Amino acid sequence: MDVATHQRIDQRLCGAPLQVEEGFSRVALKTIEEMAADASGLVHGGFIFGLADYAAMIAVNHPNVVLGAADVAFLKPVAVGEMVTAEAEVGSPSGKKRPVKVTVFRGDTEVFKGTFTCFVLDRHVLD
Repeated sequence: MDVATHQRIDQRLCGAPLQVEEGFSRVALKTIEEMAADASGLVHGGFIFGLADYAAMIAVNHPNVVLGAADVAFLKPVAVGEMVTAEAEVGSPSGKKRPVKVTVFRGDTEVFKGTFTCFVLDRHVLD
């Protein structure tokens, strides 16, 4: 299935889609030096959140999907050079609302999880 949303995402910063199906996505991100928050190589959590958000958006996979809210937990640190993978699954829709469960893994270890509340709008949010 083709990705129908967020066409201009920089995949170096938000990840590259590995799998896109109806209501599901898997996105991989190789963390890079520019993501470091400190001299120890700790990846800033915003990049992990961005990966999870991107996975949620393409699990919904509508051109006008936007994020309305997120309830997330950072479970383990991620270091520069590590590969992380987000898996996103859309729950039952309610009108324009699409709840999406996202888990980010480093290998078999969960490093992040959350529920993203996405909305499918009739037109682009900036229109």
